[in-house]
Amino acid sequence: MKTTKKRSLAAAIAVLPMLAVTACAGGSGGGDSAGGEITYWLWDSNQQPAYEQCATDFAAANPGSTVNIQQFGWDDYFQTLTTSLVGGDAPDVITNHASFFPQLASTGQLLPLDDVVESEGIDFDDYQAGIPELWVGEDGERYGLPKDWDTVATIYNAQYLAEAGLTPESLQDLSWNPEDGGTWEQTIAHLSVDANGVRGDEPGFDASNVAVYGLGLKSKSGIGAFGQTQWSPYALSNDWTYADKNPFGTDFNYDDEKFIESIEWWHGLIEKGYMPSYQAASSGVGIQEAFGAGRYALATDGSWNAKTYFSFEGVEAGIAPLPKGPDGERAGVLNGLADSVLSTTEQPELSKKWVGYLSSAACQDVVAEAAVVFPALNSSSEKAATAFADAGIDVSTYYDAVAAGETELAPIANHWLDVLAVMEPAMESVLIGQSDPESLADASEQVDQLFAND
Repeated sequence: MKTTKKRSLAAAIAVLPMLAVTACAGGSGGGDSAGGEITYWLWDSNQQPAYEQCATDFAAANPGSTVNIQQFGWDDYFQTLTTSLVGGDAPDVITNHASFFPQLASTGQLLPLDDVVESEGIDFDDYQAGIPELWVGEDGERYGLPKDWDTVATIYNAQYLAEAGLTPESLQDLSWNPEDGGTWEQTIAHLSVDANGVRGDEPGFDASNVAVYGLGLKSKSGIGAFGQTQWSPYALSNDWTYADKNPFGTDFNYDDEKFIESIEWWHGLIEKGYMPSYQAASSGVGIQEAFGAGRYALATDGSWNAKTYFSFEGVEAGIAPLPKGPDGERAGVLNGLADSVLSTTEQPELSKKWVGYLSSAACQDVVAEAAVVFPALNSSSEKAATAFADAGIDVSTYYDAVAAGETELAPIANHWLDVLAVMEPAMESVLIGQSDPESLADASEQVDQLFAND
């Protein structure tokens, strides 16, 4: 988060090999679509096989059309999209993120989809509550059809818990505060072990030579402005909000005392040796891989990554709630992706039919069976929970958090790419020790200036 340094939007395009998949038609499966070819972008390779199947099924109902699926990495996705729009080689349909769509919509880059809602007979009461509303612009038009939903929980290494004399049940009611970290920090400290086998809450713990960190750290992925899987559970449960309103806030609260004290405490976990340094977390090994290699006892991560934690040989993983905040309440981000049609498409009819199909049970049931993410359609979401359970993964903690109202909606605002360009380096500077957390107030002023002329 922060600083005046702005990330280049003309970053080199890092495209993974394109997979051509024949496809066509809308959610109704009708065969009245004209033939043609469109390109669809994803950023999660774990979901690609399910969408390949959706495309194949779509093609069977609408012969004569082709969907070319391209998959990009998340960290470069929207910068790459910006470059492609400038260069004239943009896709037709994109997987879209709620925080980014207003900037695309307000600059005329997205087609409204209200006509698809009507033609496909979509009833948003059938979708996860709160998710459909994310995709309505300031002009009242809809720019995305719900794809999935997600939130955050704690992932734990069961063996490390047992070795520390803890149980999964002991993680169910932990709490944190910015003064001493509460029982959450006590647990993280106890789970941290240095190279000599000394725990973080024992005399002689060497914070400079840690073998197992009590808590993992995910670098990048919106760490500055969004912090969904990093600091948001702390700041949001400390009576803080992203902006003056959501959606379409224009006065951001990165200078709020509650935010700064939350970041100061969270950053202090690095100094104490309970969480890895930002440099180490950015060394090329992701948080899931580091967890699988035995480097972390706990990790806060999103539901879309849950399956990965259960895939490592020799590691028994489990899922527990986020810690409660100073007022005894939990708060994690509730987000939902959608599919959008770019206004530059030369195939608007086919593109809209594809988006309609992606939001239908025909496709979302396929996604549910893959047990990777939770589809936005309620009936498909229930099937996903069953598919996860069949795979030996209890994801009920994620569902329970939403049902209990322990979530806050993802921040939705114009200029989000620019907000990231300010806040990402600002937060990184704090995490590597170059700046104090109080410097985030300066970055907040820069963010608010982005909206001064709106």
